Amino acid sequence: MNDKVALHDMTLTDLSQGLRDKHFSSSELTKHFLERIEQLDPQYNSFITVTSDQAIKQAQAADERLASGNAPLLCGIPVAHKDIFCTQGVKTSCASKMLDNFVPPYNAAVVDNFEKSGAVMLGKTNMDEFAMGSSNENSFYGPVKNPWATDSVPGGSSGGSAASVAARLAPAATATDTGGSIRQPAALCGVTGLKPTYGRVSRWGMIAYASSLDQGGPITRTAEDAALMLNVMAGFDQRDSTCIDLEVPDYTKSLNNSIEGLKIGIPKEYFGEGLDPAIGAAVEGAIKQYEKMGAVISEISLPHTQLSVPAYYVIAPAEASANLSRYDGVRYGYRCENPHDLQDLYMRSRGEGFGDEVKRRILVGAYALSAGYYDAYYNKAQQVRRLVKQDYNEAFKNVDIILGPTTPSPAFKFGEKSQDPTAMYLEDIYTISANLAGLPGISLPCGNTAGKPVGLQLISDVFTEERLLNAAHQFQQHTDHHLQAPADSANV
Repeated sequence: MNDKVALHDMTLTDLSQGLRDKHFSSSELTKHFLERIEQLDPQYNSFITVTSDQAIKQAQAADERLASGNAPLLCGIPVAHKDIFCTQGVKTSCASKMLDNFVPPYNAAVVDNFEKSGAVMLGKTNMDEFAMGSSNENSFYGPVKNPWATDSVPGGSSGGSAASVAARLAPAATATDTGGSIRQPAALCGVTGLKPTYGRVSRWGMIAYASSLDQGGPITRTAEDAALMLNVMAGFDQRDSTCIDLEVPDYTKSLNNSIEGLKIGIPKEYFGEGLDPAIGAAVEGAIKQYEKMGAVISEISLPHTQLSVPAYYVIAPAEASANLSRYDGVRYGYRCENPHDLQDLYMRSRGEGFGDEVKRRILVGAYALSAGYYDAYYNKAQQVRRLVKQDYNEAFKNVDIILGPTTPSPAFKFGEKSQDPTAMYLEDIYTISANLAGLPGISLPCGNTAGKPVGLQLISDVFTEERLLNAAHQFQQHTDHHLQAPADSANV
């Protein structure tokens, strides 16, 4: 294996150590990944913007910082940011025509955190428009292709982030999860994706979809890398009223703890109709592995699981219809040409600037919030949300972690579900409830079916990311699913 292959096959931990041991510089590392993006990404379309010049300058600054001998662990490490995080002086489009010309004058809190840590920004990754989708087919810049099978979707909405990490175009990437948009693409692309507890990571400067559900998190190769990323991302931010003022632990400290006696609950609702048998078999194999490692397995019930999807698809569009009302063609973003009057400006700017899925959700949300239907739909959905949360509260009285599949099926082909919104929405059936309840969840690879990865999901109680990361890391110490890479990733 030559040095270049070794560089992009290294984890964040290995890269950090390599920088400190002077095996390579941040400038060399950054140029290597920029070369890979240039050569390989045309077939994946995982990046919207590549910030080559800025990345090289940041890498040079990181090398100086590393030479001083007092640099943070991620100093000099290249990362990619989902194009939902505002980046000062760099286009932030949310994969929408509406924001194709938007260049923020400030950084999102998450981006600031990485800049302070000395990390290098490779660019902005592709996504479903305004984070609305489960397949990354809804981007103004075209769909992202799954590195494992380019005729198949990478999952959404953080498909670009997941694909870039899977294809070894970036060692790690930021992402966001509103109903599964970190965990679901992580599962379909064979990487590790962590959705933290709601409020653990600041949403300031993260373009809003559904404010009570959105949460930023990392997509990485391993759980250990996710812990390193969360150490940088997490923390209180007074600019975000939903951010929790709670001390941030070092998430790497407990990774190597034994999981002997860990109580794992298996929801019977996750293994019924609709689950692909190959996915079920891979998850069963993971359960047996946890038993070998000393975990205590028991069956539990989350009786309101089936109601989480309809509740989510009332609450999220309702919040989206309010959040996206700011895009009116007046202050910033896309503006139609030659409007006749103010009404024409509003209607044509929004009609031309938004894609079909975004329009669909705005309409659903506006309907659910309208005077005659608020109680029947939005209020009822919030009551269901409380029932979902109560299911988890009861479960966590008896178990430490809940285990199940991340998705009901492996990556599906482009166009397979795009004409049936309901079938597409059901792709998130196992992930949505954690968002409704504000819980942390992680997806990690646990197998393969017909050449496509299978994701295993772990969910735990609020602010117990350490427990999740420990359980995920221990699984990865005893398996090699997370080490597998798409065939094309080794070509450069």
